[in-house]
Amino acid sequence: MQNDEIMNGDMLVETIENQLADGNPIKVKETLMRLMMTGTPREEAIEMMACALSVEVYDVAKNDGSFNLKRYSENLNALPDMPWEFED
Repeated sequence: MQNDEIMNGDMLVETIENQLADGNPIKVKETLMRLMMTGTPREEAIEMMACALSVEVYDVAKNDGSFNLKRYSENLNALPDMPWEFED
C-alpha cells in the first residue's frame, strides 16, 4: 500500500477477519459476539466493525500518527451506534 493510499472497504473487512482469526485485539471478537447475540447478522456486524476500524486508519493517514487502540475499542463498544459519523 502506498503512503497516500487509505484502505478500502474490502481491506478493512479483511483486517477485521484477520483480527478475529488472531484473537487480537480481543475486543474485536467480543464485539462480534455481542452484536450477533443482539440479532445483527455476522456480515453486517463485520461491516460495522470495519467502519470503527476506518476511523483509526483515517486518523493515522491524516495525522501521520499511530494507531489508537483505546479509541478503536471505544468505537467498537459504541456499535451499533456510530457516533463518529457526526464528528467534524
